Amino acid sequence: MTEAPVPILMYHSVATAPNRTTHALSVAPEAFAEQMALVTDLGLTPVTTAELAAGWRSGGPLPGRPVLITFDDGYEGVHRHALPVLAKHGFAATLFVSTGWIRGAYDTGGGPDAMLDWDQVRELSDAGCEIGGHSHTHPQLDQLDDDRLRAELVWCRDIVAEQLGSAPASFAYPFGYSSRRVRHAVRDTGHTQALAVGNGLAHRRQGPYALHRVTVRRTTDTAEFVRLLQGRAIARTFAKDRALTKGYAVLRRARQVRRKAIRSRV
Repeated sequence: MTEAPVPILMYHSVATAPNRTTHALSVAPEAFAEQMALVTDLGLTPVTTAELAAGWRSGGPLPGRPVLITFDDGYEGVHRHALPVLAKHGFAATLFVSTGWIRGAYDTGGGPDAMLDWDQVRELSDAGCEIGGHSHTHPQLDQLDDDRLRAELVWCRDIVAEQLGSAPASFAYPFGYSSRRVRHAVRDTGHTQALAVGNGLAHRRQGPYALHRVTVRRTTDTAEFVRLLQGRAIARTFAKDRALTKGYAVLRRARQVRRKAIRSRV
């Protein structure tokens, strides 16, 4: 079992021409292919979210230098562009789906760009990609009341189970936002591990429901990607992101306090 910190890569869209909404958090197919080649060249071994969490939880075997390749939301380019590259290298990965954004019977129409359909999700699953939950409509979960929070988690869990034959064991928080209440709800709906963002390496001490990831985006060049894999200069790379995250956290807590005050007066 490795106790060393592990890089968990967070991707979103893999697309040649993403729309304005998804552009910043997308990567070009050519860049993704180069990045996966670098994973091989640097001697890292991709594992799924469930495999890492199980290894850290039980002391089971893990490769000497594990890395996680994760995709959020469910963009069509994960099937079109990422899957062939992953298959070429024999890489494991995890896809976290917002079930209301996947084309099909439960589509809410809220997907921000071209999204996967359930046949494509099944093909990814059959190819060895772990399918995790990412809520139903991708809200800020820490801003929901208890009933809506549970509904988002249960809808997502049950739809994935219906479509794939098994419920998701792993979860990723939309926008990376969580709280103790949200983490408990994720655990109570049957998920055994969950990923935040954090823009830092994952450590076992973070616990199974708050593992950190590092963001890969359109502007991530080769040198920066190598630094992410090696865990170098991460604080400097994401200094602006962390400052914004702290500001958003203060704002969200203020909103929660106001809502609680309003409910107490009703």
